[in-house]
Amino acid sequence: MARKDRTGERKRRDWNKNKRIPEMGYYLIVTDTEATEECFFKGLSDSLPDSINQKLIIKVVETKTQNLVNKCLEMTAYDPQYRIPWIIFDRDQVKNFDDIIDEAKKSEINVGWSNPCFEIWMYAYFGSMPDIRESWTCCSRFGEIYQKKVGQKYTKADKNIYRHLVDNGNEEKAIKIAEQKYKQCIRNGYDKPSQMCPCTTVHKLIREIKTKTENE
Repeated sequence: MARKDRTGERKRRDWNKNKRIPEMGYYLIVTDTEATEECFFKGLSDSLPDSINQKLIIKVVETKTQNLVNKCLEMTAYDPQYRIPWIIFDRDQVKNFDDIIDEAKKSEINVGWSNPCFEIWMYAYFGSMPDIRESWTCCSRFGEIYQKKVGQKYTKADKNIYRHLVDNGNEEKAIKIAEQKYKQCIRNGYDKPSQMCPCTTVHKLIREIKTKTENE
């Protein structure tokens, strides 16, 4: 338990004391699922060379959808000078989808959202982002192409999912496809993420991390 100072207020622990500050940043990724997104980003982190992992940290934390922003703010407060906050979540059945995104942006938190689900982003690794509106249909159809490309059944808790996507797909092309879809939605007059489908902004985070590692 934290000790109190002379005023009776609890002292904040010195989280920076004896802590290595990564040169390329500390990516704090808060998601509302402990399956697909967590496996994907942990796989991304593990895929980075040791020389990069010494300079860049990717930490994934899971919480409830309604707590995404607050959890991110809580964990960013420890080291605000170098933590890079992101929340990652899907449209799916989230009723206040747009509100959560707006709240995050006002709090200077980056958002990697997917509509209808995270699988639409992974779909792009295999060369397309089809017009699918329902998350269950998207998951089912992605599972079919995943099995054809990878040679094994798709499971949300597969810890090797990122490696399978990179080995059997094309990440650079996936980023381009996602960017094109996003721009297309904007051109069509959609200004709310809930209206932009199929679409995602997860590629912005992937592109940022990849750009840093390539420049390094």
